[in-house]
Parts: sequence; structure tokens; C-alpha cells
Amino acid sequence: MDFGLVLQTDPPASRVVELMRRAERNGFRYGWTFDSAVLWQEPFVIHSRILEHTTELHVGPMVTNPGTRAWEVTASTFATLNDMFGNRTVCGLGRGDSALRVVGRRPNTLARLAEAVDAIRDLAEGREAVVDGNPVRIPWVKDGRLPVWVAAYGPRALALAGRKADGFILQLADPFLTEWMVRAVRTAAREAGRDPDALTICVAAPAYVTADDSPGALAHAREQCRWFGGMVGNHVADLVARYGEHSALVPAELTAYIKDRHGYDYSHHGRAGNPSTDFVPDGVVDRFCLLGPAAAHVERLRALRDLGVDQFAVYAMHDARETTIDAYGAEVIPALTAVDGRH
Repeated sequence: MDFGLVLQTDPPASRVVELMRRAERNGFRYGWTFDSAVLWQEPFVIHSRILEHTTELHVGPMVTNPGTRAWEVTASTFATLNDMFGNRTVCGLGRGDSALRVVGRRPNTLARLAEAVDAIRDLAEGREAVVDGNPVRIPWVKDGRLPVWVAAYGPRALALAGRKADGFILQLADPFLTEWMVRAVRTAAREAGRDPDALTICVAAPAYVTADDSPGALAHAREQCRWFGGMVGNHVADLVARYGEHSALVPAELTAYIKDRHGYDYSHHGRAGNPSTDFVPDGVVDRFCLLGPAAAHVERLRALRDLGVDQFAVYAMHDARETTIDAYGAEVIPALTAVDGRH
């Protein structure tokens, strides 16, 4: 199993770079950032510095979207980074949430997302693509490589990931939902004539390592990570609006908890103490996130690995970033990588 670190690009950028270097020293192989140009600093500028100051870390957004930037600009940015630092980038792509909604735009349609997956990958790898009806090719790209991983929750988006993407990003760490969604993605891949096992499966969620499993320690960890249930709830609300509250197409284990949700303030997006997330119950925090001593993280991650998860990406928007990164390096990553010979 691989491990990634996910950060917001809060200033100063040097701090983001420092934490990514710390992650690489601790055995993390991927460095991810949010991409929301109004709420945080421009990620691709910071990606360049991360790549410069690491040696093997693969870097990318979790996630960008087809609406914020022109597709040829996105592809050229990735291709430039790959030319400068080797093929060490990965494109996480989704419909768009905070990057679009905070400026009054709607998320992209799945049809447009599907077109963008192919176009951005083809352009970044030097092939011709159709962009807004016009054939485009970036002539200077040589030996480019850009895996495109799609973030999804709903049945149509999961099917798109299976048909089109090189990888699937699931932003929660609940084993039941992981099994259900990975099965949907792989079924879609198989039906499209693809090898379902060739898709990389990435689960991303907050991880907070505590010194013990005392009620006080776990309660503090929950409060530091409750924001995540609110972030996921934005996407779940879209699913409920489309499929209904009790649809057989979407598990109740994903949708039931948002019944008391009332709006969302993006100025606190992805941050501990977000006042828009008081509707998220403790049980959802415990299911969606990894909390507690390192041994509890290892136990959950082994279960996820057995479900086919290839990477766990740690959201570290809380007050224990360094201790969690270091605990993963000392105790969690060795326990999950020893079996495949990388320890």
C-alpha cells in the first residue's frame, strides 16, 4: 500500500513544502493539495517547489476540475512539471466543489468531466485531443506521462471512473462504502473492456494519531476532523437531490447523516472547527476518518487494503500534522508495506 499526504495551500507556501518533505522522509510516496484558487494559494506554483525539494514524491491536486482552467492550460502545466522534474505528477480530477461554488458557478457535468479526462491526459502525453470541438496538440511534449484519477461518489460518476480513469479517488475511509464503491468502479471497467485491476484505488480521509484511546483523546480527534463530514456532505447533498433520500442507487450509509444539514459556509471549508459541520454525528466521523492510536490506523488500513485499496492519502488539516506524519512513518507505513517487500 502506498501513502499520500493531502494539504491545503495556506500561506506560507514554504510550510506546505516543508510538510511534504517531512512526509517523503517518513515514507509517503504522494503529495496532494487542494485546488481552490480563491480560498487558497495557487497549487501548481507550489507543486513546482515541492517537486524541486523532493526526490521521488509524486505530486498533484486532490482535486482539480475541468471548469477552473482551460484544458490545454492544465495539460501544459502538468507536462511542464514533468519535463522539469521527471514524470512525477498525477492529475486528480472531479466535477468541482469549492473552486467553483465559492465564485457562484456550478460543478461541471459528468459529460464534460468525461471529455476532460481523455483530453487532459492526451495533451499532457503529447497526443492530439479535441478541446471545445477543435483538434489541439502540444508539440513540445516528449515522453510525457500523466495518470488521471477521478474522484467520485455517485453511481454515474463511479461508472465514469471505471470507464475512463487510471485511478479512482474515494474521499472517505468507511470499509462498507469503500467495498461498495470499488465494486461499482471495477464493474464499470470490466463492462468497458478494461482490466479492472489496472485501476489504482486511492482512499483519502483525515487521519489523526492519538497517544492513547482514552475518551478525551478520541473526542479531541473527532472535533479536529468533524469538518470532513461536512465536506463530504456537499457531494452527498447533490446525490440526494438527484436520486432522492432513499434511493437504492446510493447506500443509506452515505446519505442518511445529512438530514440535519442546513447550508454550508465555504470560508471554513476543510478546516477544524468549521461551524457548518455541527450536523455531523460522532459515528460518521469515526466511520469516515481514521482516529486513535497508530495500531487502530493499521487495523483499519489492513481492512481497506484487503478490499483492494492501493493508496491511503492522509488529510492533515488538524492540530497534529507533524505527529501524525511521524507516527505514520514510524509505525503505520512499515506495518502496511512490509508484506510487499518495500519495508
